[in-house]
Amino acid sequence: MSKRWSYITRPILLLSGVSLFTDMASEMLYPIMPVYLESIGFSVLLIGILEGLAETTAGLSKGYFGQLSDLRGSRLPFIRLGYTLSALSKPLLAVSVWPLWVFGARTVDRLGKGVRTGARDAMLSDQSDPEYRARVFGFHRGMDTLGAVIGPLLALWYLQKHPDDYQTLFLLAFGPGAMSILLLYLLREKKKEVQQVRPGLFDFLKYWKDSPSAYRHLLAGLLLFALFNSSDVLLLLRIKESGWSDAAVIGVYIFYNLVYAIGAFPAGWVADKLGIKRTFLTGLLLYILVYVGFAVVSGGTWYWGLFFLYGLYAAATEGISKAWITLRVPKEETATAVGLYASLNSMAALFASSAAGLIWWQAGPGWAFGTTACMALAAFSYLLMTKENTNIA
Repeated sequence: MSKRWSYITRPILLLSGVSLFTDMASEMLYPIMPVYLESIGFSVLLIGILEGLAETTAGLSKGYFGQLSDLRGSRLPFIRLGYTLSALSKPLLAVSVWPLWVFGARTVDRLGKGVRTGARDAMLSDQSDPEYRARVFGFHRGMDTLGAVIGPLLALWYLQKHPDDYQTLFLLAFGPGAMSILLLYLLREKKKEVQQVRPGLFDFLKYWKDSPSAYRHLLAGLLLFALFNSSDVLLLLRIKESGWSDAAVIGVYIFYNLVYAIGAFPAGWVADKLGIKRTFLTGLLLYILVYVGFAVVSGGTWYWGLFFLYGLYAAATEGISKAWITLRVPKEETATAVGLYASLNSMAALFASSAAGLIWWQAGPGWAFGTTACMALAAFSYLLMTKENTNIA
């Protein structure tokens, strides 16, 4: 690694490679999961319950295991266990179509995400100096999202040659997952005396009261936005209802992830140079513009432009928000802080998607997207008034 890129250390590079292969495996299955579940007899209601349970599992476990990582002063065991669980969940889906088995496999995948998230982001923070923090998180998000480009492309290529052969696809998705596990065992962590503590399941919520005020102010703004930041599925449903084919819908989703992947690291570089807050708020303005666009546009090639802007929004906010959080808490509390944010964000996402779906059902998609844009503007206004990040780690 040249001196110019010296802040991308070996652990950061390995963690980014692990995320790339893991997301490749996950995104090989993401576009086809609803179709597969319907083909084995799942109703729309049952699919909704499955996803709700899976996301709730991920949400609670992010906070719990993030706090456990901090209390034990250890990162690597949680990272390894989390990614291993996610990798093993893919072939488990090929074993049986029994509903409880499918529920279990999907829950194992989301549990894996919860176990690793806080510890992984804490390790990324530990491995980076404050002046490079945003670009390190941007680099990681870019590699992660590159997997979200490659995975669906591989799935489309395979299903074109072997239509409806979902079981084999689940087995093939273990390949990238196995690569991620191999890379994990190249990671090292300094051995230290590990405290054998076990917090209560909801103890991480107490961190809100004990955390630095700068963190609480930032978290309040991020969660205000999350409460109305509905699932990307609604954007895809909007263009599907305007007459686009399934292939075109998947194509624009891949395009969005490609823009996101390419833009994440440059956005991190800009954030380090010009300020994390300024970059994040620019991303929020792009988000507002996209949702206003979806509220007023009803078809045509405009959607490609909106998804291009949506990719830039994601690049300017997703990894950068976590970098911003790590700069507002002490080093030994990083995993708890990220875990609490990730947990509450997951819960907020359930409310956001439900609320947007209800508004869509009662008043139409224009009102749903317009309401989301207005609430994003409220979150923008709140965050605009917060002070710039200060490193207290």
